[in-house]
Amino acid sequence: MSLESDLYAPVKALLEGQGYSVKGEIRGCDVVGVRGAELPVIVELKKTFGLGLVLQGVERLALTDTVYLAVGAWPKNMRPVKKLCRRLGLGLMIVAAERVDVVVDPLPYVPRKNKRKASRLLGEHARRVGDPNRGGSSTRVPVMTAYRQAALRCAALLAKNGPMKAAAVRAACDAPNAGAILRDDVYGWFERVERGIYTITPEGKRGLARFGWEVTP
Repeated sequence: MSLESDLYAPVKALLEGQGYSVKGEIRGCDVVGVRGAELPVIVELKKTFGLGLVLQGVERLALTDTVYLAVGAWPKNMRPVKKLCRRLGLGLMIVAAERVDVVVDPLPYVPRKNKRKASRLLGEHARRVGDPNRGGSSTRVPVMTAYRQAALRCAALLAKNGPMKAAAVRAACDAPNAGAILRDDVYGWFERVERGIYTITPEGKRGLARFGWEVTP
């Protein structure tokens, strides 16, 4: 659709086919459909999906529960767009070549909590020592997670004492998952010298320096 107004006729035809009396530009609303004593249907038109359209739709929710956003092109990130519309209780229509596809209907959004993710969130908060990260910091700066803190404690201990058994590292540096940290070696900081015995690598020493970690744990 080359013009925003080109979306009007297909949307009007769709609503009229459902028994609505449809008129355009009613007190700032692009499309208003009325059917009997029901709450009106309001449709806001835009050539492409964007924040301005979403804000218009949210404002129209003060007038009716049935608000659609109609766009003349399929959004590139359809999945998050649909999720956003559902969260806000907005409907979504795609108008292309005189055809209207109703992608989302405006229904009250009742979010389903992800208990597993919530548990992991609280677990990370509880295990992380102090508050080493600034909220909103650049993605180029590695986040200091509880796992990274535990790995640094293990690395500092090995840098100080030399090769140690995994069980001894676990006991000495308050890292219950030290065995897995040493074995998995996510950051390339550890090397197994004998069965169950690990030492720090040159990369591990660079990691300690990078994060300003004292050698004494």
